[in-house]
Amino acid sequence: MSLTTRTLGSAAHGTALTVSALGLGCMGMSEFYGATSAPGSDQERESVATIHRALDLGVTLLDTADMYGPHTNERLVGRAIAGRRDEVVLATKFGIVRDADPTVTSRGVDGRPEYVRAALDGSLQRLGVDHVDLYYMHRMDPKVPVEDTVGALAEAVQAGKVRHIGLSEAGPATIRRAHAVHPITAVQTEYSLWTRDVEAEVLPTLRELGIGLVPYSPLGRGMLTGAIAAPDDLAPDDFRRANPRFAGEAFDANRALVERVQALAAERGVTAAQLALAWVLAQGEDVVPIPGTRRVRYLEQNVAAADVRLTAEDLAALADAVPPQAVVGDRYPDMSTIGR
Repeated sequence: MSLTTRTLGSAAHGTALTVSALGLGCMGMSEFYGATSAPGSDQERESVATIHRALDLGVTLLDTADMYGPHTNERLVGRAIAGRRDEVVLATKFGIVRDADPTVTSRGVDGRPEYVRAALDGSLQRLGVDHVDLYYMHRMDPKVPVEDTVGALAEAVQAGKVRHIGLSEAGPATIRRAHAVHPITAVQTEYSLWTRDVEAEVLPTLRELGIGLVPYSPLGRGMLTGAIAAPDDLAPDDFRRANPRFAGEAFDANRALVERVQALAAERGVTAAQLALAWVLAQGEDVVPIPGTRRVRYLEQNVAAADVRLTAEDLAALADAVPPQAVVGDRYPDMSTIGR
């Protein structure tokens, strides 16, 4: 099992950031996908062991956010990387504002400069570090010009608290405006075999500007692994139960697409997850997916996907198996804050 590196950003802009070809999304260790990693729990120990195993395997990019938990995921990651900070390219995000009570579902977005500064200081404290390697604006704030938000981030770079700036779920015009204020290293958005809208405008914009792409949910929120045979396989508190792609007839239609991926994976002698990840990795050397898991065995399977080389025939077969127009349902119940 080997893991190469890739570069996000551009040397010409001074934003080049070397990371492992695959990162690790840590969100699900603390929220959204059922049982979570409460301090001292078996789940926490498993999550910490997964992060440690990731570092042992050469995974350097760890991804979290202040809203995961809220705040608990950053604390978990901070505990896990204590004593190993120099092995980590640490990414976190700000901008989605939540109530401290995780049962309160209402959320806001805040891109004000004063909020940027306060959010960053809170993340540094919870993570137990003096700087973040890649700091993303999690969602765009329609009330605040992106120039103001990125200006505050640029000040954080000057102060040494942030090494690189990123955006999450930003549209092409916003990306250009932000990049004009301070070079952007990476844009994070959902991208997988069954979510390919980024290819129309966002990805060409990133490549024109020399910005890397960090796909989250590269396994279709677990659907592309083939492990979810029915909605009832999800825990009662799993947020996917409210996701349009996992409900009713949409689930059945999307499950049929997954079965095609499983058949192609069997022909190749790999898992469906490995084939789906290999497809994302094959989209370019500037693409660094961050599949999430809290289990060591799935982490190891995901890392092994970096060694799966797809031929032109493989890529064509996957494109035929999962045409984007065949996927049923929106990515989120509310798409109003996506792609601004």
